[in-house]
Amino acid sequence: MDFGIFVVAMAALIYGADFIIKESERIALHFNISHFVIGATLVAFGTSLPEMAASMMASAQDKSDMAVANVVGSVIFNITLVLGVVFFISKKMVPNRELFSLDSGWVVIPLVLFFIMVQDGEIGRFDGTLYLLLMVSYLIFLFQNSREDLEGDIDEELIKERFRWGKTVLLLSVGFVLTIGGAHFVVESGTSIARTFGVSEWLIGIFLIALGTSLPELVVSLVAIKKGNAEMSIGNIIGSNVANFSMVLGSASLISPLAIDLLATKFDMFIMVAASITLVFILANKLYNKAGSIFLLIILALFIQNSLL
Repeated sequence: MDFGIFVVAMAALIYGADFIIKESERIALHFNISHFVIGATLVAFGTSLPEMAASMMASAQDKSDMAVANVVGSVIFNITLVLGVVFFISKKMVPNRELFSLDSGWVVIPLVLFFIMVQDGEIGRFDGTLYLLLMVSYLIFLFQNSREDLEGDIDEELIKERFRWGKTVLLLSVGFVLTIGGAHFVVESGTSIARTFGVSEWLIGIFLIALGTSLPELVVSLVAIKKGNAEMSIGNIIGSNVANFSMVLGSASLISPLAIDLLATKFDMFIMVAASITLVFILANKLYNKAGSIFLLIILALFIQNSLL
């Protein structure tokens, strides 16, 4: 029963987030806000909204393990699963953007800050504020360096549609209800599953919740492959991971400080670091192919094996 509620709640969370992002984009287009500004803000915010809702709800319910595990697991799945699949099934990728020189720092910086912040055993409100400032700096970076890439992320179908306030307000309301309600029941049912099977809330957060909230990134990447824009997936994943650290952890820690036991979670932390370093290695050597995919999927297999044992 709890698992069924978890699946339904996760679906509500993801669909609700999608409604919010699409209708926000529709409003922005109606008021003639530039496509670039919409792309910059929604790329940073969009696919990380499910993680943000789930972690903030977990923090509000004093479930620090679940809130942090969701972020750690999402970073792992975004890199290993999403990019692993993208590199495996896409044809030759030759990005126009020099990803290593421009973007690799954004893979490393949030990670380094994370390990500095958790040395005292928690991510406090001051740490959360610093993370939100990091998000601001990332948005500035996007505005200065990624104009063409971000303009390409605008939904062309929305541009053609006639704007109706009634429909937009209704869908926005539905989106918020689904997102908030979904996040609540994801945390509640996830906690019940953990108690039923005698596993930790950390495991539920890092595996079940993180995998579920990473689905939007996977869907966006598969759509990009279908449209012949597979290289866009790399930038989107990097942006999503920056948002996971800065926006998700930052917002959740402002609600309540997030306690972290580095010793108890050392394997998962090691996998997160290994995945991030492997991504930087792939960017440096332009291994946007099956070789890069194999590296990432090996790390994913080790992570899954340890999580399920």
